[in-house]
Amino acid sequence: MQRTSIAILAVAVTAAGLARGEGPLVKYGDPVPRDVREIYDAGIRYLLKTQDADGSWKDGQAGAGVTGMAMMVLLASGEDPNYGPYRVPIRKALRSMLNLQDGGTGFLGGEGGHDSMYQHGFAMLALAEAYGVVDDRGLWTEAGVQAGKGSGRPIGKALELAVRRAVSSGKQNPVGGWRYSPDAKDADTSVSGAVLMGLLAARNAGIEVPDETIDRAIKYYVSMTGGNGQVGYSGSPGGGSDAVTSIGVLVYSIARRQELPQYKAATKYLVSRSRGGEQMAGMDGYPGYTDYYRAQALFQCDVTAWEKWNAGLVKTLKAMQAKDGSLSGGRAGMGAVGGTVTTSLYLLSLAVNFKFLPVYER
Repeated sequence: MQRTSIAILAVAVTAAGLARGEGPLVKYGDPVPRDVREIYDAGIRYLLKTQDADGSWKDGQAGAGVTGMAMMVLLASGEDPNYGPYRVPIRKALRSMLNLQDGGTGFLGGEGGHDSMYQHGFAMLALAEAYGVVDDRGLWTEAGVQAGKGSGRPIGKALELAVRRAVSSGKQNPVGGWRYSPDAKDADTSVSGAVLMGLLAARNAGIEVPDETIDRAIKYYVSMTGGNGQVGYSGSPGGGSDAVTSIGVLVYSIARRQELPQYKAATKYLVSRSRGGEQMAGMDGYPGYTDYYRAQALFQCDVTAWEKWNAGLVKTLKAMQAKDGSLSGGRAGMGAVGGTVTTSLYLLSLAVNFKFLPVYER
């Protein structure tokens, strides 16, 4: 079963928020502030200029996840991915990602030694967003397309393979989470968030994901959530960054575990730490990465808090954006990175305003 449009998903998510009594409904189709649209469009122009001829993005790191994040920016813009202005770069990005996938294991890795479950998780998420939205008929038969490892593989098949690898990795992990290596025996809430969000998106796109995999991962987040709601990074509960607390709130929300006391505590803690985007910038070591997850988490758990925080974020990004459209506010996560990853993460944090955000509830 293929996924319906991202627009329909956005309506379902906002309606779900209203049903939970989380504040005013942010309706699909509400006017987007001019500053948001201008920042986003300038950022897209930067990404289009920096996309390689093979469809990938390489800047500090390279791989299926890096390319997937940039592609999600294009998908989240609201332009038709099959007939709109970004049709060609989206299809080039997809071919690049599928050519990086190991057809045997399903692993979506990196290039130049940048293999990581981060890459796999974000790439899986991006494929889930594209599945059912991008018409991949002719993806491999278009004029000028050169054969590669992924030649002929449709998006749905690639996503199924990716899910299978993530599930097998989580199954052999003692705590049901994920770390940098698919075979890791330890876990952290940052890598686990990337993989779990990819799995939840795939499940909502109609791909079979075992309940056991999701349940064990959520149990891991419960074990990592401290009494005050702060989520830990690795090892013991609590004491983690705003980024991993945001991830905790988000995965609880998308997995529909809002009844958990850990979700309620984490939400209260996160909202207290999210008074305004312009005030919070720089409070975490990975501001782009933090804002990417904070935007989604707040939108899910407390729309009113998101609206207030988002207004500050827009001011911050408007002042930060370079003339070429790039956004860089320190390290963005995933290690030492360049403009592509940071710009993609900041733009995706703004994409909530369009209601085309890659949110994964039906």
